[in-house]
Amino acid sequence: MSTKAEYAISLHNQGYNCAQAVACTFCKEFGVDEQELFRIAEGFGLGMVEMCGALSGMMMVIGLANSVGDLKKGMPTKGSTYKQVKDQVQKFKEKNGSYLCRELKGVETGKVLCSCPQSIMDAVALTEEYLKEHQAGK
Repeated sequence: MSTKAEYAISLHNQGYNCAQAVACTFCKEFGVDEQELFRIAEGFGLGMVEMCGALSGMMMVIGLANSVGDLKKGMPTKGSTYKQVKDQVQKFKEKNGSYLCRELKGVETGKVLCSCPQSIMDAVALTEEYLKEHQAGK
């Protein structure tokens, strides 16, 4: 387990939801205030339209890493950000069998595919892998 994954799990253990734990782990890399991102990510704890909250946090970080953040420059990164998010979510699904919170937690089946702490660790690992691959050329 990476240091970032350990930090994310410690945040989760303190009461951060899954999205907050993942997103706030990467605040320093982007100069984002942790309290502000905590507030932004709060509504994503149960996931977004049932998607795992840890993946919602990962998506926020990918957006921070990839977006130009300026509509005056057009939207040159929008499509590539969507593609990168989709690729990382697919990797998570291949590993864990789903990306939906209720399926991962076994709400209907009683069979847990992936616990919240494991989902957080996997989302952090995918985020670190993404950043390593995509920040090298910048």
